[in-house]
Amino acid sequence: MSKLIVPKGYKSVLNLYDTQTAIGKIKRIFDDHLSSALNLRRVSAPLFVMSNTGINDDLNGIERPVEFGIKETDSSAQVVQSLAKWKRLALYKYGFPVNEGLYTDMNAIRRDEEMDNLHSIYVDQWDWEKIIDRPSRNLDTLKNTVEKIVGAICDTLDEIKKQYPKLSLDLSRNVSFVTTQELEDMYPSVLPKERENKYLKEHKTAFIMQIGDLLKSGIKHDGRAPDYDDWKLNGDIVFWNEILECAFEISSMGIRVDKKSLDEQLTKAGCDDRRSFMFHKMLLDGKLPLTMGGGIGQSRLCMLLLQKAHIGEVQVSIWDEDILSGCKAAGIELL
Repeated sequence: MSKLIVPKGYKSVLNLYDTQTAIGKIKRIFDDHLSSALNLRRVSAPLFVMSNTGINDDLNGIERPVEFGIKETDSSAQVVQSLAKWKRLALYKYGFPVNEGLYTDMNAIRRDEEMDNLHSIYVDQWDWEKIIDRPSRNLDTLKNTVEKIVGAICDTLDEIKKQYPKLSLDLSRNVSFVTTQELEDMYPSVLPKERENKYLKEHKTAFIMQIGDLLKSGIKHDGRAPDYDDWKLNGDIVFWNEILECAFEISSMGIRVDKKSLDEQLTKAGCDDRRSFMFHKMLLDGKLPLTMGGGIGQSRLCMLLLQKAHIGEVQVSIWDEDILSGCKAAGIELL
């Protein structure tokens, strides 16, 4: 069911022409800052992968991938939902060394995604993955990388504001690190998303850690597939969005599972059947490199930096009639 929030008195800072131009500039500027900060090389990525290989990301395990048959091969393929597993295989195949990584433009269709100010069935993001060594699989490495990404985002904002002085957004470079269990302990009487809102309203920029496992209450803060992030070494980069007055996730990322954590998480999630997939076999056999990585929303970043109220103002997608009519009445111009 769709949901639309119309901020009181909202009017886009930039017109449609300037918005489209600014989107291109943000993507080029952030490309440079991200690759430099994390030592990444750009690569090409697939729009679809073969079905039944375990390479496609199943997100929370309930989303239906878009699947289609291929005439010439008499097989089926799936449009990617993310490139979390493909990237690790690519690093292995291309022979990347330790402390170097890749990034790429990921375009996905998530047909079961809700429709609201922040969500669309079309997902575009910078997907990145980097090889690390065994001693680097720790919290310090994770935090250091988060701070570099936040720095790249803030540097991009500084540059885009020079070109569009009407923009008034300020972002904090000071990252507050908090675990999902700490959030539950602080705000036990509200749901997880409201905990994020309360925390971000005070701290402005945060990395919410350890997503995927059960909390003391017996619930999860949020879902996370068991076969890419290590649930003890992952999290979301979140900013406070002044326009929508809510916590605004920009990136989901983490240090990836090794043999031990994959084994544990597959069992916890009731996904032991995946052990027979090519990707999972390679990981359990110790053939794949240790990595960390994540996705950074392209439309999300443009929406935040350009002070937009709806993600449809920075990307072209399909919306239901309630969204279309509500945005038109509010003067929110969807692309």
